[in-house]
Amino acid sequence: MQTKPILEVLARRPQPTPPVWFMRQAGRYLSEYRQVRERAGGFLDLCSNPELAAEVTLQPIRRFGFDAAIIFSDILVVPHALKRTVRFEVGEGPRLDPLADAAALNSLTESADDAVFAPVYETVRRVKAQLPDNVALLGFCGAPWTVATYMVAGQGTPDQAPARILAYREPEAFARMIEILVETSTRYLVGQLKAGADAVQIFDTWAGVLPPAQFERWCIEPTRKLIENVRREIPDAKIIGFPRGAGASLPTFVERSGVSAVSIDWTAEPSLIRDKVQNRVAVQGNLDPLVLLAGGRALDEAVDNILENFGSGPLIFNLGHGILPQTPITHVEQTLKRLRAAR
Repeated sequence: MQTKPILEVLARRPQPTPPVWFMRQAGRYLSEYRQVRERAGGFLDLCSNPELAAEVTLQPIRRFGFDAAIIFSDILVVPHALKRTVRFEVGEGPRLDPLADAAALNSLTESADDAVFAPVYETVRRVKAQLPDNVALLGFCGAPWTVATYMVAGQGTPDQAPARILAYREPEAFARMIEILVETSTRYLVGQLKAGADAVQIFDTWAGVLPPAQFERWCIEPTRKLIENVRREIPDAKIIGFPRGAGASLPTFVERSGVSAVSIDWTAEPSLIRDKVQNRVAVQGNLDPLVLLAGGRALDEAVDNILENFGSGPLIFNLGHGILPQTPITHVEQTLKRLRAAR
């Protein structure tokens, strides 16, 4: 059986050409995705249809030859399993019934509906059976803090102020919700790994809005517990953390959370990452999605800069966040050509 380059990097064994995948690599920038999306109906209908979810998961592997596939789903599957109403409105994004006060937080059920997770596990099995031997399969979940921000506000907001305010005003009730999310996310990640995922990623998209003390409490500590819980059942689980916007707190996050690798956004200071992060764990990232959109010479230079800064250590080449829907496919091809010709 062939080795999987991404798993080699997660074991801190750098590869001559860094393996590559893109966050949101299955999505609206692909015409083949849009065709399947129309067949599926609603977004959650697509996520819960293993046949169609497996198809869109595999589409970017067939087209680009990425080194990893990431299961097509959404971080809000977890609140959906906790019996919260979740819907996706065209042009507006996700909507939930908000948990706006302590009473609402305390009403949150502690028991997840495993039937919501079952289609995702089946998607994992289907994709695993069709992937080339050298391509890794990634599962994922949202970090407790980021999922909580959507559950409190009922939607995404510019700075997630509703969740931040509620966490200050009602820390005990907020902590209970975080604990429920830790336990539910543990079950969800373990289920994906047992179904065949080679590694998982924890997306903390809104970690960067927290001041240091709150970052420690609501980002690092829940992630640490989640990883500890997963490894209690699967000791060798490979887990990538993505505390977007963590900045100077990244070394502390890596030291305390127990991640196998950390994904960094495009604002990360290269010397900080090289000296205090990549010497401990593998690094993933960090191409700016806007430079991928722009293309041309700027894109070539950005690819070269990432290789120059991080290419001598354990690196998984990726974006600093998800690929934008309007990104030209030719720019993805340009990136891969530049990356693969560099070694």
